Amino acid sequence: MLNLLISFKIYELSAKGRSSDLVLSELLKNESYYEIFASNGAKAHVMVHPEAQPEFVELLDDHTLAYKVVNRDVGLTLRREFETNRNLRNWFPYEGRLGTDRYYSHDEINQYIEDLAKQFPSRVFVKTVGKSFEGRWLKTITITNGDGRANKNVILMDGGFHAREWISPAAVVYAIGELVNNYEANAHLLLDYDWVILPVVNADGYSYTHLSPDNRMWRKTRRPSNEICIGTDPNRNFGFHWNETGASPDPCSEIYAGPKAFSEPEAIVVRDLIHSLADRGKMYLTVHSYGNYILYPWGYIDALPDTWPDLDEVGRAGGDAIKAATGTDYKVGCSTTLLYAAAGASDDYAFNAGFPISFTMELPAGGANYFDPPASDIDRLVKETWVGIEAMARKVTQKYPLKASSRL
Repeated sequence: MLNLLISFKIYELSAKGRSSDLVLSELLKNESYYEIFASNGAKAHVMVHPEAQPEFVELLDDHTLAYKVVNRDVGLTLRREFETNRNLRNWFPYEGRLGTDRYYSHDEINQYIEDLAKQFPSRVFVKTVGKSFEGRWLKTITITNGDGRANKNVILMDGGFHAREWISPAAVVYAIGELVNNYEANAHLLLDYDWVILPVVNADGYSYTHLSPDNRMWRKTRRPSNEICIGTDPNRNFGFHWNETGASPDPCSEIYAGPKAFSEPEAIVVRDLIHSLADRGKMYLTVHSYGNYILYPWGYIDALPDTWPDLDEVGRAGGDAIKAATGTDYKVGCSTTLLYAAAGASDDYAFNAGFPISFTMELPAGGANYFDPPASDIDRLVKETWVGIEAMARKVTQKYPLKASSRL
């Protein structure tokens, strides 16, 4: 889709019934003019190119589908938000900690975890695990309780797969702060478990969205995919049922699976992390937006794994905790059933590689374009997300205690 989004509109329409399914499937054939942001069984949000808006409205009327315009000028709202975020960067420069006042750059996030490792050298370790296509360093932070015991169980978490989902790295960074700076309150999560966290997977795409309001809705990586289009969806690039349902072979598609599995260096980094930790890994959690979901396998097919009750139990611990704390409703269940098929995704890959618990957590929508919660909402959203993460991690530590032989 074009970067210049002036006069693009976002429509909300009913997503119930065969008529809406036919309309949405027809729109998917022309991604140059339409992008479906979400279709959760109740309503869908569709961003429409100015040239296609009369035809789009006619299509909805022909199928007697109710709709409303929820953003009359995407480009204008993005420009306003960009100015606000630029001012916030000036007002709240990075000074050794990441608060919830604004969104932070990839460089600032890397600097933050490096600073934590210096501040807590017995408990926090940073490792460079790879480079993005454009040469940005991808770094993990490993958080322990400092007792020096090896071979503990592991929780692996990442954020920032999709560039425009800024609230994802923000939530992951907040979780890092809770585990490190609020250690006394969260020591139970680190007794027999280490946490390995990659805050921003798609560093190039994330950095690109910070450069200009025209880039803000970018989703994919930044490696050229053909002569005219750039980027692969890194969450369709994993080598488990790669390029099947919910992925596209079209290099210009927002869900392009890549020319082959693991064509993207960023996906390779996550793959290698998964395999290096699979013998100890008990939960893989990848944080996305938007939609208020805790999703578990399978994502490539509308079917459940044999151990789905375990996945459901842990996921519902998170959803119930959030509901009790803030009143926000999260739906918990199979990716394909609740949201849509997404073959070649990291959660399916981690589950198949041996992580007994594997989730995609879709955080709530925000802002005029749904992927852009204003900075004033960061604090509320990341704290709410941590409530769910903490509850799921606590349930995992109870369900999967460290084996006695590993305690030595």
